[in-house]
Amino acid sequence: MSLFFKGGRKLAMRQLKRITVDPEVMGGKPCIRNFRVTVDTIVGLIGAGKTTEEVLAAYPYLRRDDILEALSYAAWRAEEIEVSLAS
Repeated sequence: MSLFFKGGRKLAMRQLKRITVDPEVMGGKPCIRNFRVTVDTIVGLIGAGKTTEEVLAAYPYLRRDDILEALSYAAWRAEEIEVSLAS
């Protein structure tokens, strides 16, 4: 079991509908709607200077909301500290 903390308080993340995690898809990395496109890929492309329109052209089955949710998820993960608890 893991809890996520920031500044000594538990973080709550809004429900994400477009980010999926499945051990059978991309080794369990967070993906966009079970496609073989990881959150890391989207964040990397945006970080490298690609526009949303360029990303959507490269992955025509994605939607603008997919990219926005991937960025939200990555920002949330970047702010957390994971604390493992003994079971």
